[in-house]
Amino acid sequence: MFANLFRRPEAGAILGMVFVTVFFAAFGGVNFLSLGGIASWLNVAASLGIIAIPIGFLMIAGELDISIGAMVPAASMTIGVVSGHFELPIAVGMAVTMLMSLLVGLLNGYLVIKTNVPSLIVTMGTLFGTLGLTLFGSLLLTGNTAVALQAPAWAKAALGDFVFGDVFQVTILWWFGFAALCFYLLHLSPWGNWIFALGGDKVSARNAGIPTDRLTVGLFVLSSMSAGFVGMCQTILYNSAQVSSGMSFIFNSIISAVIGGVLLTGGFGSVLGIFFGTITFAIVNQGIYFTDFDRNLSSLIIGVMLLAAVMLNNTFRQAALSYRAKKEGK
Repeated sequence: MFANLFRRPEAGAILGMVFVTVFFAAFGGVNFLSLGGIASWLNVAASLGIIAIPIGFLMIAGELDISIGAMVPAASMTIGVVSGHFELPIAVGMAVTMLMSLLVGLLNGYLVIKTNVPSLIVTMGTLFGTLGLTLFGSLLLTGNTAVALQAPAWAKAALGDFVFGDVFQVTILWWFGFAALCFYLLHLSPWGNWIFALGGDKVSARNAGIPTDRLTVGLFVLSSMSAGFVGMCQTILYNSAQVSSGMSFIFNSIISAVIGGVLLTGGFGSVLGIFFGTITFAIVNQGIYFTDFDRNLSSLIIGVMLLAAVMLNNTFRQAALSYRAKKEGK
């Protein structure tokens, strides 16, 4: 039974999460496992996790989207300008924000399938293009790089409020629900097999009748809209939006997916792995503030953890492949 569990893609992420939890519980004292302590890293994990799962999907499919670093502030500023500066109904601001996110995702997907340029390069272009348009549009329309927004009570309660003792952000509930939906899509529906096939061999997947182009575009749309959703929630939560926010999501989401067992080369990974990988990253990111360690060591710890996760996940993957080969040999 345990041997089978260790062959799962998420095995390394679960072990890593247990290790860092025990480590920071030992050095961080009782505050780390208090209600406020748990909320500090779960709130970080929620926003990051909503983006990391679609990024993981793209990585499994052999693609990458770094334009999410621009989508978070772009979405933030969009709803801020529409419903804050121009005072249009919040529902209009939400609709415009998600439509903008949809269009950027469609653009990314279309450019990738039509130009055959690596998605890293394509999304790097849309990253800087979106950042430039966000800054230019903000200054043109408002004369400032930040805007305020007072969302109505229903929007605040749904997207930007605190629950369970007023310490946990409501986005945690959105993250749990989104993760459950994505688990179904990747592991229980036919689309999941298509995503894995796309990452394994795109030509063979196309020859097998899988709509690779539509699937690729759909994954980029999911990634872009997820980042847009997070940006929108942050504006509603903090009652303001800024142009210079969101770049950290690029590397943090990729790191979370890699810690979760997703291969950069594609074809391997799981939603549970990304879920636990995100929690692991958030614990390390926030846990150091509960210890007496130098805060400047946080990046070093994250780097060491990433390397350890890659090696650990590779070990589990090789074990799984070896077991599968022996089983098929019989």
